[in-house]
Amino acid sequence: MPGLAPAFSDREDAGRQLAEAMQSVQLQDPVVVALPRGGVPVAFEIAQRLGAPLDLLIVRKIGAPGHPEYGIGAVVDCKEPHVVVSEEAARHFRIPPGYLATEREHQLAEIERRHRIYFGEDEPQDHDHAGRDIILVDDGIANGSSIRAGIHALKEMGVGSIWIAVPVAPRDLVESLREEVNDIVCLSAPQHLEAVSAHYADFTETTDQDVVRLLKEARRLNRMIH
Repeated sequence: MPGLAPAFSDREDAGRQLAEAMQSVQLQDPVVVALPRGGVPVAFEIAQRLGAPLDLLIVRKIGAPGHPEYGIGAVVDCKEPHVVVSEEAARHFRIPPGYLATEREHQLAEIERRHRIYFGEDEPQDHDHAGRDIILVDDGIANGSSIRAGIHALKEMGVGSIWIAVPVAPRDLVESLREEVNDIVCLSAPQHLEAVSAHYADFTETTDQDVVRLLKEARRLNRMIH
């Protein structure tokens, strides 16, 4: 509501609050999987407090024709790149022939670029978590296209279970997502979500350099624990 202070000072604060909320969840040897870039600082805090490894699932939004800020689908990095299109969102826009195929190739190129930056020369199969319990993390969910692409990819991977941990998401979307995964931990679920950024005092963009730094630090700390 107008006039209320943001729920989170920054992504790190959101991650710490989520980690506290996840303490009661009993998972065996989970992997914390972040959607970059904004989900990485949130996931880093959760991974450290749960003593779990941190990995990434690179997802790129497919924007609507003429409205790139409005996601109608997403492409996700995995052995076989996975495309999810929201039929409901797509119905609101006139999709030209070939548009989705062109956007898919454009986003795949960006996924490959980011994969090289974040992981070097390894392959998507190096991030295969078949049979593992997964905590899928983002810094907030607006319409769900990216998180749903991640869910589809993880299910195809054959993971043991999927838990979503997000600071903020629309209430109806939280209930919808709960039917697709084992459970969802969401700290703030307003009836109407105007913008994820409105729930943060500091929503400074997370950079590729931030992602690389946090991945390196997470690996270092995980080696110390194990």
